[in-house]
Amino acid sequence: MIDHVRDLASVQEATDRLLSAAAKLDNADVTQPSRLPGWSRGHVLAHLARNADALVNVLEGRPMYASAEARDADIERDAPRPLAEQLTDVRASGERFQEAGAAPADWSRTVELRNGVTDTASRVPFRRWVEVELHHVDLGVGYELEDLPAEFTEREIGFLADRFAGHPDVPPTRLTDGTRAWRTGRDADAPEVTVRGPRADLLGWLAGRRDGSALTVEGGPLPALPPL
Repeated sequence: MIDHVRDLASVQEATDRLLSAAAKLDNADVTQPSRLPGWSRGHVLAHLARNADALVNVLEGRPMYASAEARDADIERDAPRPLAEQLTDVRASGERFQEAGAAPADWSRTVELRNGVTDTASRVPFRRWVEVELHHVDLGVGYELEDLPAEFTEREIGFLADRFAGHPDVPPTRLTDGTRAWRTGRDADAPEVTVRGPRADLLGWLAGRRDGSALTVEGGPLPALPPL
């Protein structure tokens, strides 16, 4: 069962960690490449701020973004800002998200995200937690997938396994870290492929942050995953 109140607290903790780490950068560092192709650290910070505001829109019943073009333009506009402005924006937008999350609401209602994707309102705080944690890693400031909270890693593996479940281009696949298993890919009575490895590497592969070379595959090649 989703506990949105607990997830909101986890979002705040993750945001505080990210802000503390980013505060050690300088203006030149913000212009340097992040781990995301084509994005500087400034792009990552700008995206985090605008995503928080976009999820406020979702919680308050408005379109997440005016358009895909407007989303991209906002990130490009905000990416070159000095570090202090970036941090202030991430902090303030995060506070707006927390305020929206604290407002009385029906958390069982269905909300609409990007590209027609729908979900229950109660899952929106976890989605924000994903943004903050993974993009903290993307900043390339010493925070790695192995540093993510254990609860987050387990839940995000499950979330991504569900996302690829039933996808016609992904073979029936069993994922395991040796203690727990998940299923993903096309529906089938039994998996064709088993992918085994540490949770950080499973998450990195599922989230497009690692190439899967540290994983062990049985029954065929490592499945090619569609873009998130």
